[in-house]
Amino acid sequence: MSATPIPEHVSIWGELADLDHTLSHVDVPLGDTTVRTRVLQAGSGPELVLLHGTGGHLEAYARDLAGLAADFHVTAYDMVGHGWSDLPDRPYTIDVLSEHLVSLLDMLGIERAHLSGESLGGWVVAWTAAHHPGRVDRLVLNTPGNIANKPEVMARMRDSTMAAVQDPSDETVRKRVEFLFHHKEMVTDELVNLRRQVYSRPGFVQAITNTLVLQDPEVRKDFTWDPSWVSKVTTPTLLLWTDNDPTGGLDEAEVLLGWLPDARLHVITDAGHWPQWEKVDAYLETHRTWLIDGKDPV
Repeated sequence: MSATPIPEHVSIWGELADLDHTLSHVDVPLGDTTVRTRVLQAGSGPELVLLHGTGGHLEAYARDLAGLAADFHVTAYDMVGHGWSDLPDRPYTIDVLSEHLVSLLDMLGIERAHLSGESLGGWVVAWTAAHHPGRVDRLVLNTPGNIANKPEVMARMRDSTMAAVQDPSDETVRKRVEFLFHHKEMVTDELVNLRRQVYSRPGFVQAITNTLVLQDPEVRKDFTWDPSWVSKVTTPTLLLWTDNDPTGGLDEAEVLLGWLPDARLHVITDAGHWPQWEKVDAYLETHRTWLIDGKDPV
């Protein structure tokens, strides 16, 4: 009898088991408060900072950290109001999330870094590049989502996220996580239960309410993707799209290509909103090619 093969992905800990890394909490100044921020760092080389999406946490990159650490000194963290970072009661608008990022860079002694952000994280790193150009080397905007501000996309994001946080049952949270995937069979019980644990934190309903202000058109208008600020992103930028992203199609990528002074588009096929989890090899190769070699991915 042949042995049952070991699955490609066993667990988040399995991905990190052979990776030398540190997991710590850093006190990050933000306005008149200090945000205890959860940070994972690994590897050596050029600085690369990873930002997750709405309602997410640094484990969104669990499958990539070992591969990235072979080429970069990589930092992944929980944004303010997310994961196991502090949840101060204030709106987490894009300028606040960007301020938290820059302040974290200061606390970690990182003068400049490559920034790669997924979904909301892509929005934050683009804003940061526009307003703090001296802190950014190259950019990757990974499925940044709803560039066109479609009301139905905002409503779906708001309603599904709030439902999962207000009722962090297996059913509602699994539905929210499956939204991120083209191959929904890749959603593990571990990933769902990790989200359930985050969403069950005391104060998290208010925290996610403070995040979802960005799905309110009245609040969003001050930060919406617009050439008035996007055109200020002069750092070389890669738009990393997929062919099955539920938040925005290639037509929206073309809009950004017209606004960004130095940008190109690369599409990872057969993936949804989380190519970093569904297509690890393609995600890693794209980052090596663009950030290390300075070439367009093919």
